[in-house]
Amino acid sequence: MEFGYFTLSDNHYENNQRTPNQFVADIAAEALYAEELGMHSVWIGEHHFNSLGVLSSPELVLAHVAARTQRVRLAPAVTVLPLHHPIRVAEQWATLDLLSNGRVDFACGRGYDRREYEPFGVSFDDNQSIFEEGLELVRALWQTDGRLSFRGKHYAFENVRITPKPVQRPIPTYVGSFSKPSIELAARLGCGLIVAPFAAALSFGGLEEVAGLYRHSCGKFGYPAGRLMCSYFIHFADDKAQEDAARARQIRYYKECVIPAFPGNPKTAPPSYRYFVGMVERLQQVKPEDLTENAVLLGTPAQIIEVLKKVEAAGVVEVILYFNVGMKPHAQVKAEMDRFMREVAPAFEGAHKHRAA
Repeated sequence: MEFGYFTLSDNHYENNQRTPNQFVADIAAEALYAEELGMHSVWIGEHHFNSLGVLSSPELVLAHVAARTQRVRLAPAVTVLPLHHPIRVAEQWATLDLLSNGRVDFACGRGYDRREYEPFGVSFDDNQSIFEEGLELVRALWQTDGRLSFRGKHYAFENVRITPKPVQRPIPTYVGSFSKPSIELAARLGCGLIVAPFAAALSFGGLEEVAGLYRHSCGKFGYPAGRLMCSYFIHFADDKAQEDAARARQIRYYKECVIPAFPGNPKTAPPSYRYFVGMVERLQQVKPEDLTENAVLLGTPAQIIEVLKKVEAAGVVEVILYFNVGMKPHAQVKAEMDRFMREVAPAFEGAHKHRAA
């Protein structure tokens, strides 16, 4: 099992003195540090208008990282595909794949915040259909050597060929999923899958259930199951005081960042987002003592290893770790990244062990 660095650049907090510019600079430094530590990958989220996070252009930050690294894989987490024209997305990530010598992993999703859609003039209510059509187009543009013409419900163009072409043919592609339709889309297109354990627990019962649904769906569409990944919040805690502080930090993230962003109003949530209503209701009631391994890696290295062994047994081949959640200071983030790679990662087989040696 491999391990990566992950962030959604959460900065929507009351009385927050950390500027978006400073946080983006911290994230770039942490991404560079991930390669130094031997992590497998860097996954950077896309958010707009400080509705939850403040990093709006992951492809530019990853291009900065690509120029200063040799090995670490580079990925959005995720590109909110309906907000962008698929031709432009295909061009941008093919270019980064070329400049990084084939180190791109592409991940995309619909997002979940109506406030990020409205200024761009994109329909939030119809984003499932926009997303599916856009993803099929991005992959076709990467894989087609000749020119492509297309007329669909949302996009239409004639005689297009993108340049440059990606080094990887195809670029490994993942769907970020909170729902059954997204899992089935990943299976239908032969993509890998990224899930959040807390969402998997709320929607399906757990990671094993998600893995089973994904494998079954892949079989239904005639593809072998791709790589299954998950993201995890992580906090080291060696005593009760550190554990209490970590739990409070995580609750603050849910209350101040997540709940305002999720479509939790049953009167306004589109049908494809109705499952979010139950998530928001549960998050509104969550208390620090309610946080479990279904949501957070929290505790000593031994405790974290124990949980990750279960994740590995469920069929997950890579875990991307959200260290800088909840206003955690930059120095603490780097210290926890270092500690993870020294005290947790060696308990698992993977390329990181060879890099460490």
